[in-house]
Amino acid sequence: MSANEQLYEGKAKIIYTTDDPEIVLAHFKDDATAFNAQKRGSIKAKGEMNCTIAAHLFKMLSAKGIPTHFIDCPAPNQMRVKAVKIIPLEVVVRNIAAGSLCQQTGLAVGTVLPQPLVEFYYKNDQLGDPLLTRDRLFLLNLATPEQLESLTAKALQINEILSGFFNQCGITLVDFKLEFGLDKQPQILLADEISPDTCRLWNQAETDPDQRVMDKDRFRRDLGNVEDAYQQVLQKVLSTQY
Repeated sequence: MSANEQLYEGKAKIIYTTDDPEIVLAHFKDDATAFNAQKRGSIKAKGEMNCTIAAHLFKMLSAKGIPTHFIDCPAPNQMRVKAVKIIPLEVVVRNIAAGSLCQQTGLAVGTVLPQPLVEFYYKNDQLGDPLLTRDRLFLLNLATPEQLESLTAKALQINEILSGFFNQCGITLVDFKLEFGLDKQPQILLADEISPDTCRLWNQAETDPDQRVMDKDRFRRDLGNVEDAYQQVLQKVLSTQY
C-alpha cells in the first residue's frame, strides 16, 4: 500500500497511510457531531485545536509512563501515530455525575462521585455504542480478562494524571473517554485523542452551570461560543507546566 491512501474516516478524523506501514497519519477535522452523529455541524479550527491539545497531553502522559501511539505533528491539524489495532471499547472515566450517568441513574448533575467510575462501551455506531457489563464484554470477545484489568488500571492512572494537570489549569475534569489499541508486540497503547471533544471540562472560575462548560457540550446543548471555549482550553493547556 502506498503513502497517503485513506484507510478510514471517522466523525472527527481521517486516517491515511504513510511510507512506513507501522505509522499512520491522523488528519483532525473541523466537523462536529453529537448524539451518535444525529446532530452535525462544524467548529472553526477545531481540528488544529484538538490536535494540538491532544499532542500536548499525549507527551505529558508519555513522560509519566503511559505508553501512547503519539509520534509527532507534521502540521497543526495532523498527527503521526503508531499503527495499532483498536480495541473496540470506549473506556469512560467519570469523576463527577453528568450526561448519560445522570439520565440513567437519576443522580444530580455535579454530584462528586466517591471514587472514579470506569465504564466500558461497545464501540459500534450501528448499535449506538451501548454500555456493557463485564459478562457481555467477554461474551462478545472484545477483550480478555487480563486486558480488561490492564485497561481499567491504565484508565485510573490516566485519570489521576489528567485530573491533577487540569486542576493546575483551573479546569475540573468531569469525565472523559479513552480508546486503546494493540501494537505488534502486542502492547496496549493509548490511542485516538484527548481533547474537548472527548472530555467534559468545567471552568473553575465560573459557577454558572452553562458558562462553566468548556467542551463539546457547548455544541451538543447549543450553548454558543464553542470555538472560544476550545481556544481557552488550548491556551490553558499550553501555558501550564507538567
